[in-house]
Amino acid sequence: MENPLAIANFFIKKSLETGIPVTNMKLVKLVYIAHGWYLGLTGQPLIGEGAEAWKYGPVIPSIYYSFNTYGGNPINQIAYTITPSGQTSNYPLSDPSLNEFLDKVWDVYSGYSAIELSAFTHQENTPWNETWNKGGGSSTNGVVIPNEAIKSHYEQLAKINMKSNAVA
Repeated sequence: MENPLAIANFFIKKSLETGIPVTNMKLVKLVYIAHGWYLGLTGQPLIGEGAEAWKYGPVIPSIYYSFNTYGGNPINQIAYTITPSGQTSNYPLSDPSLNEFLDKVWDVYSGYSAIELSAFTHQENTPWNETWNKGGGSSTNGVVIPNEAIKSHYEQLAKINMKSNAVA
């Protein structure tokens, strides 16, 4: 499992390379969607932090709080931390083989706005919708969206995509 900030930094770097702006809201949604697809395709979580059901959709708190000073403005710097030895680290991916997978997520979803990505996660029968409306999310802050619900949802999306891409 990756640190969520490593996945966030991957998308910020892609944003800076391509000129496609990424706001905090868009970044949170991109990491959530990448986590969902990874769960759906591999059965394993991509990140080691639970996504929470907040009013405006699923949120990975560490990402939100790391970049909330940007508000709705594009993020123009990756996240850094100071290691126990006093060196600066930019949360690199621990598994470089994820680059291809994350590139695909970027290619598919980077053209959508934060609002459009949020709308995807708010649809009926999505893990956020179920957690927010039926799982107590709307009345209790920080309700975690179960990884099993996210996995199931993205497995269904993968099956639908495979059927629609099948050649008759």
